[in-house]
Amino acid sequence: MPEETLLVTRTDAVLTLTINRPHRKNALDDATIQLLHDQLADAGEDARVRAVVLTGAGGDFCSGADVGSPRRAGHPVDRMRWLAATAALLIDLPKPVIAQVSGVAVGAGCNLAIAADFVVCTPDARFSQIFARRGLSPDFGGTWLLPRTMGLLQAKRLALLAEIIDADEALRIGLVTWVRPAEEIDRFVDDLASQLVAGPPVALAQTKAMLNQAATQSLQAALDNEGRAAAVNLATDAMAARQAYVDRVEPVFDGRWRLDTTVRRR
Repeated sequence: MPEETLLVTRTDAVLTLTINRPHRKNALDDATIQLLHDQLADAGEDARVRAVVLTGAGGDFCSGADVGSPRRAGHPVDRMRWLAATAALLIDLPKPVIAQVSGVAVGAGCNLAIAADFVVCTPDARFSQIFARRGLSPDFGGTWLLPRTMGLLQAKRLALLAEIIDADEALRIGLVTWVRPAEEIDRFVDDLASQLVAGPPVALAQTKAMLNQAATQSLQAALDNEGRAAAVNLATDAMAARQAYVDRVEPVFDGRWRLDTTVRRR
């Protein structure tokens, strides 16, 4: 049987994508990248999925591109556009994404992690923008993600020096959100995913998009976007939250459009 290089499981509304190439420290070959692309595209359209967890099998997250595997035929620029499409799908996914990191997250694997909305790692995790050691520049969205994640100076430090940093340093400079012991990380990620699933899906999707766009927008553009988002939220889950507050119960958010558009005949 061929190796399943991407394990896909869904528990209730949480989709977990596990890179399953532990013999290569979960390095990404082209087939696995395509699988990841297709699963992310499906998740973006599937209302049953309300949160996504990315992780790796066998004690490592992802050691970047598998340079020893067969590559797509054609011009390298076309291949990079194809790779970029997967990065864009992940960054713009209208569902919250959690990267659960153990072991190495290197090169494209590091950028795969920080493309998520939350990065939770174990103390043994190691991160590196290894590209310069290979005579390369960052890819998989790294030049966009790094300065937004930790600021320009620290981004230049990682990208130009290609150093390897541990979990504590990654937390200190803002590369990860939390560090949790290996024996606790599964439960922590499960609890975090449950919180996200319980949230208002449309409002969370809009919030994520607006935060991603904020660094390149004017204040007025951000305020305009907030106004449009509020109008959508008021016709979606905000009324359920208001009623739950009045009733003194926890709201249940389903993301349904509640604006009555029925045309009534006289």
